[in-house]
Amino acid sequence: MPIKNRFAQTHAEITAWRRHLHEYPEIGFEVHETAKFVEEKLRSFGITQITTGIGQTGVVAVIEGRTNTSGRAIGLRADMDALPIMEATGLEYASKIPGKMHACGHDGHTAMLLGAAQYLAETRNFDGRCVLIFQPAEESGGGGNEMVKDGLMERWNIDEVYGMHNMPYYPVGQFAIRKGALLAAADQFDIVIEGQGGHAAAPHEAVDTNLAAAHVVVALQSIASRNVDPVKQVVVSVCTVRSETDSHNVLPQTVTLRGTVRSLDEDVRDLAEQRLHDIVTHTAVAHQCRAEVAYERGYPVTVNHDVHTDYAADAAETITPGVWRDTPPIMAGEDFSYMLNARPGSYIMIGNGDGATVHHPKYDFNDEAIPAGCSWFAQMVETRLALA
Repeated sequence: MPIKNRFAQTHAEITAWRRHLHEYPEIGFEVHETAKFVEEKLRSFGITQITTGIGQTGVVAVIEGRTNTSGRAIGLRADMDALPIMEATGLEYASKIPGKMHACGHDGHTAMLLGAAQYLAETRNFDGRCVLIFQPAEESGGGGNEMVKDGLMERWNIDEVYGMHNMPYYPVGQFAIRKGALLAAADQFDIVIEGQGGHAAAPHEAVDTNLAAAHVVVALQSIASRNVDPVKQVVVSVCTVRSETDSHNVLPQTVTLRGTVRSLDEDVRDLAEQRLHDIVTHTAVAHQCRAEVAYERGYPVTVNHDVHTDYAADAAETITPGVWRDTPPIMAGEDFSYMLNARPGSYIMIGNGDGATVHHPKYDFNDEAIPAGCSWFAQMVETRLALA
């Protein structure tokens, strides 16, 4: 693997950082110890321009290049938060915090950006400024949006912004990317269907909310199969069906459905939301019930800018040749979308190899990807801010 030699030398050190972070996961905006660890490492590299508390608990640091004739700044982002999952890996460095786990590889993302920061602070082989962005609350809470609202782009005069995520089942250290929509908008809904509770032996004297809910679950699948253009993509998933009773002989007064809608196109997003409201309302009425729908728009589509995706892919090509430049879109959501809506840039995937997928109790970030990931972060700065 043609990585930068420095990362071959520091691989073990960066791996130790990653495994420390894995042992002490924190969730959402409550990443205080993680942010403290990041700040301490940055200071140990000789980086002094560090600001904490951006987007509540985010960390932003600046590395000045050898020269700054361009006056330009490149932002590099890593997410710091973990998930509310009980780890089941049995690893020596498994989570020491019950019910919390780095099950999406953010420990690896943070460690790789720290590794790149160490190298860039040593070499400063670029013209301009590198802005390091360590973000909280990617999994929930929209920490990326909070950092943007806190003036991230304006305060540090960021011209372009780049991020990276690991990709299970793809060869370790290989890169994948695409122009345009890479990750989906992530919306969620809560539906309450109300009828008339009663005895299960006399359904004619009740209004069966379970029956109405079952028809709603099935009917919602017509959004993808009959409403959206077949060449476009949408996912409508009902993930929770719950009533106020668990009895064998009681028909419940209300049933609650909860789920998510994923889309890659704003027109499809609008259509799916409207059809969900219509289908739920009218299906409930057809079964003599009433329905209330609460629909919440979440992270927007993560859209890679065309030219900047070429920059990202070209940098990756110098590290591990054979970059997959037209990887299929992924229906998961990602709040790096807010940063890409604020500034041009791109988001790239790095192979994590075989093993459990993300958000699984047995997932683990593959430390063999570290040298390639660090090299890509550093390469983005050195190529986009090349010395004259």
